[in-house]
Amino acid sequence: MIKEIKRALISAFDKTGVADFAKFLESKGVEIVSTGGTARLLKENGIKVREIDDLTGFPEMLDGRVKTLHPKVHGGLLYIRGNAEHEATAKKHNIEPIDLVLIDLYPFEKVAEDEKVEMIDIGGPSMIRSASKNFESVTVITDKTDMAKIQQEIEKNGGTTLDTRRILAGKAFWRTCQFDAEVATFFNPDLKVMFAEKVQDLRYGENPHQQASFYKNAKKNIYPSIVNAKKLHGKELSFNNILDANSALEIAIEFNDPFCAILKHTNPCGAAESSNILDAFKNAHAGDPLSAFGGIVVINRSCTKELADVISGAGFFEIIIAPSFDAEALEILTQKKNLRLLEVGEFKNIENEDNIRSVLGGFLVQDRDSKVLVDQDLKGEGNYSEMLFAWKLVKHTKSNAIVITKDKMLVGAGAGQMSRVKSMEIALEKAGEKAQGAICASDAFFPFADSIEVAHKYGIKTIVQPGGSMRDEEVFAKADELGINMVLTGTRSFKH
Repeated sequence: MIKEIKRALISAFDKTGVADFAKFLESKGVEIVSTGGTARLLKENGIKVREIDDLTGFPEMLDGRVKTLHPKVHGGLLYIRGNAEHEATAKKHNIEPIDLVLIDLYPFEKVAEDEKVEMIDIGGPSMIRSASKNFESVTVITDKTDMAKIQQEIEKNGGTTLDTRRILAGKAFWRTCQFDAEVATFFNPDLKVMFAEKVQDLRYGENPHQQASFYKNAKKNIYPSIVNAKKLHGKELSFNNILDANSALEIAIEFNDPFCAILKHTNPCGAAESSNILDAFKNAHAGDPLSAFGGIVVINRSCTKELADVISGAGFFEIIIAPSFDAEALEILTQKKNLRLLEVGEFKNIENEDNIRSVLGGFLVQDRDSKVLVDQDLKGEGNYSEMLFAWKLVKHTKSNAIVITKDKMLVGAGAGQMSRVKSMEIALEKAGEKAQGAICASDAFFPFADSIEVAHKYGIKTIVQPGGSMRDEEVFAKADELGINMVLTGTRSFKH
């Protein structure tokens, strides 16, 4: 059902593009009603504007707090067109129909604390809700990116379609919901409100008997991220793919020099930093080529033809994540039907955000572990660059976590074990002879000296760990006795 637009009410905090849209409406014979600063802007652009007090017959008052809260506004939005009783009431009280509302609400979250109360919009959300409730007759715009679509529909059909009006009404209620949540949390900071939009339904969750969907944070647009990644090739991502890909990206964001990591089950099984991305991949893969099979590859440089050739010949991988892919690289990699290619854009620091974990009946919220250690944080002597490389990797390995690195290359990892000494044994067994003279990093302190003894047997020369155990003196004494350099970070990085 097409609805012609004869009268539009426009009030926008961010006025970008509003004048052009109003000009278009005016060219189609639409009367423009507006308020305050929006009305001034439209007039400055040569658009004939009817002031809101002319429509209502009542002046704006109380410093603008009351201007659209009037029956002639809400009656014009809410009365049901074609309903005899409604039509008669509107005629009796001289209520004119309003067919389109464009409202851009105040950016409440960005307003200074001492200004927030005055920025609690009353009239805007009220008009949005009235227009949305009567979507069968009224078009409501709360996202200015929709102006182009409405313009196209009017050009094509002479009005808007019912489907479009219904969709816009849903977006409008979503927007007022967000605005009200911002206000509510201002008054009560103990409230926690999350908004998410479905990206897609997944075939299943961690296991085939579990249903699952993928959502994105509706209030943030974080780059780089898996939720914003462009899938250039391959089948849809699974629940486990998304978890693994996100873990891969979280690691890669930590590094500035050319870096590659290969992950399995959210843990790095290969990782390397080098002077060029090709060597970084080769070294990452060489660290544990057996575990790398079927893994997730992440690189922090564009994927070139040369690198694509090497990756293509290195075995099977589930996903390759990169800032971008050269055209020639795509020609090579897209020949592998089951390989997904994710382009995530420029790697850059991202703002901190909540890390949320569900529990039965509730959820836990913490800051994302975005702490970056620098040379000055390390208490001890040695090759700080190599030690910080190892620390960044152990930070992203499941606790209890031990990683062994040598020459900016991961050569062994022990993850998710119930005892730290077992993680140490697993990591060193994987490293084998490469452990001689290598760096060992532990995500938390050593409760006993037994792990130090195991490290010595494999030739570890430096251990990086937070410290803080009640047996630190015993652990440090054993390291001194065995000739192991113990360096403290003072920071723990558990990842459960």
